[in-house]
Amino acid sequence: MNSGYDLVRILLQILSLAILARCVLSFIDPFARNPVSRMIVDLTEPIVGPIRRVVPPLGGGIDISPIIALFLIQFLQRVLLP
Repeated sequence: MNSGYDLVRILLQILSLAILARCVLSFIDPFARNPVSRMIVDLTEPIVGPIRRVVPPLGGGIDISPIIALFLIQFLQRVLLP
């Protein structure tokens, strides 16, 4: 196939997995003290951070910005990749 197509597809999948890992790690290591947790937070913050500034947390401090980021990534995959 096309190497550019494959590269975009793989990068979007890695980003989706990193966001899911961030959600799971937020329960295990909420302050990201572990170097792996810190790396995942640093990787996903450029995507999740701007969404968090626009969408306020739900009652009880529930942050839905990772869910919105995953929806946006899925949308990009459907639009950019046939």
